Amino acid sequence: MGIEHSHHLDNPDATTPPPKVELVSSVPAPPVPDNAEAMTILVTVPPGSEGSPPHRHTGPAFGYVIRGEMIFELEGEPQRVVRAGETFWEPGGDVIHYQDGNNLPDAETVFVITMFGVAGQPMLIPVSAEELQERRERRAPRP
Repeated sequence: MGIEHSHHLDNPDATTPPPKVELVSSVPAPPVPDNAEAMTILVTVPPGSEGSPPHRHTGPAFGYVIRGEMIFELEGEPQRVVRAGETFWEPGGDVIHYQDGNNLPDAETVFVITMFGVAGQPMLIPVSAEELQERRERRAPRP
């Protein structure tokens, strides 16, 4: 996020303070599939839920945790906890998304995610147990 972004325009006719706009995340533009469809989804993960099974997406996804804590793990990266007010992203395509579970045993975790996927394709594509076994060396060591 080294580039400074300007998100405020002076309004000489304003009678109230301007909006407060903060850049919370920025990534270089990932490849977006041809015939892409953008969708924004609100996800509520029950207390202690493991979340979705390992899957992939047809295009990139950008998310923001509104409330709670999510355990997030992508192929080749160590799992990490993403807390309320923090962001996550994944490139989609061939990369396996291993975890998006709730890190809290007694509270919901809520996040919003914007995905750029192939129109008409499912937003979550399950990964088989056989493929997980074949690609096991690509998964980062787990705690």
